Amino acid sequence: MANINIRSSECAWKHGELILLGRRINGLRGFELKKTVEKEHLYGTGQNPLDIQEGNIKCEGSIKVLGFELDAMNRAAMMAGYSDITEVPHEAIVMTVKLQKTAAEQKTVFNVRGIAFTEAVNSMEQNAKMREVTLPFLAMDIIQM
Repeated sequence: MANINIRSSECAWKHGELILLGRRINGLRGFELKKTVEKEHLYGTGQNPLDIQEGNIKCEGSIKVLGFELDAMNRAAMMAGYSDITEVPHEAIVMTVKLQKTAAEQKTVFNVRGIAFTEAVNSMEQNAKMREVTLPFLAMDIIQM
């Protein structure tokens, strides 16, 4: 009987990488990419649907970063003439996420274009060891390569 190698790991965080505004985000704590397609049943006579119709596509997500990363993004936005990252036009922001199981395996790459950050909240609690910030965004497209 041959040996069967069953691995349950999907992706190692240490092999992940997020590039935003041309810069690797070292203070990344998490991310979410979400693509939604509106779909609904099409009914005619009878009680069963005839088909499923598709509508609008919506791309959105969030990144969770350490506070120094938000500070760096806001400084870059101010140097470009904006008050903070939420005011930078979506045409100017592109993000690339690279994931892989092991260093030897091929990377899964997501390109997210046209990002508009919708809020940037600075908060911290008593006894916190770090400042984590979640930045939700809307995007024009999410493409898996």
